Amino acid sequence: MTHTILKRTAMFVTFVLVWALLAAAVAHSATRNVVNFSGFAPGTIVVKTGERRLYYVIDERRALRFPVGVGRAGKAWTGQARVEGKYVEPAWAPPDEIIRDHPDMPRLIKGGAEDNPMGAAALTLRGGEYAIHGTNNPGSIGGFVSYGCIRMYNRDIRELYRMVDIGTPVVVER
Repeated sequence: MTHTILKRTAMFVTFVLVWALLAAAVAHSATRNVVNFSGFAPGTIVVKTGERRLYYVIDERRALRFPVGVGRAGKAWTGQARVEGKYVEPAWAPPDEIIRDHPDMPRLIKGGAEDNPMGAAALTLRGGEYAIHGTNNPGSIGGFVSYGCIRMYNRDIRELYRMVDIGTPVVVER
């Protein structure tokens, strides 16, 4: 009797572990993938806000595709920029517009803090007005959620951060 219970418990634990590992693999593979993509020079970051996707062009025919959160209605922007700064766990000082909308918000949030919306890393654009950055709110990825910044899962911004340099071109399209 005890032997049967132990055997069933071991089988159950094994099943749960295998299921958890498979779920984790599927979740990670769903965040980015290599897709057909052309029309931009290799090394360019292309954000398609309507798709809520960021593409990092790896050659003339392919790009890495990542899900992102983008600017909400009236806050989205389009155009060209270049990566001007690279920061790991950056501190964040909310711009005046955000402070007007959220007057109780702290004026500076320490890098790495749980309530820091910049997440694990940031690539700044346009004099620091915008950034491609991680997030402390992964549920916002895939939505129209920001004041114009591009949000990525923290694991994805870490990967993009490693691939790009200061000066990397960025194109934001609808």
